[in-house]
Amino acid sequence: MSISRPEDGPEAQEVVREDTLFSGRLLCRQHARGYRFSVDSVLLAGMVPVRPGEQVLDLGCGCGVIGLILAFRNPDIHLAGLELQPSLVRLARDNVSLGGFEDRFRIVQGDLRHVGRYLEPESFDQVVCNPPFYPKGSGRMSRADEQRLARHEISATLADVVRAARFCVRNRGRVSLVYPATRLGVLVATLQDQRFGVQKIVPVYSYPEDDRARLVVVRAVKNGGDETLLAPPMYIYAHRNGPWSPAMEKLYEE
Repeated sequence: MSISRPEDGPEAQEVVREDTLFSGRLLCRQHARGYRFSVDSVLLAGMVPVRPGEQVLDLGCGCGVIGLILAFRNPDIHLAGLELQPSLVRLARDNVSLGGFEDRFRIVQGDLRHVGRYLEPESFDQVVCNPPFYPKGSGRMSRADEQRLARHEISATLADVVRAARFCVRNRGRVSLVYPATRLGVLVATLQDQRFGVQKIVPVYSYPEDDRARLVVVRAVKNGGDETLLAPPMYIYAHRNGPWSPAMEKLYEE
């Protein structure tokens, strides 16, 4: 369900949608004309194994949806979200407040290329990130600045993201990312360059009849080993033009 309303504050002309997850129990405000979260964020949040008491960081958190899902599902963890764009920081803070997570989910405005200005080194057990998918100048560029910065490597490259993750996560801590399957080689090489051992790769297909994976969810360990598990495929839809697959439906369950 979605409700549209003007945003409060200096950008009151911006239309904000209120989208819900988990049968309306989790509310996520996002700009109708800006960057909007999609299934890749839900996939990543649903596939991240989190232990009680962990400190989790979402790099480039946008409106905060990944952290919101993790906070909703895991009441015994603490989270931080780092986001560059002020408009998204405002939304993320609103969403944290609306969810009642203020005591364990903080939103920090800042540039991940200079992450040491905002966060302490090796202060997180796990880092999650839905990084920009496309190099600057490639792919279809959105007209909206918010979307363009979120989807293209304009303000930060993949290497910048991985370096920031390495700075923030403890030794043997985990980093989990969702990324286009066609750029898996680039992602693995970038992780290895920063001495992350790739632990698990989950290929994500649109539906069982699809002939190629669309996304990958990759988990890596700081200073980890060189053994990698290639997991069974994940399907978003049960069939072409069909409903969610059973695995995808599970990610939306309360």
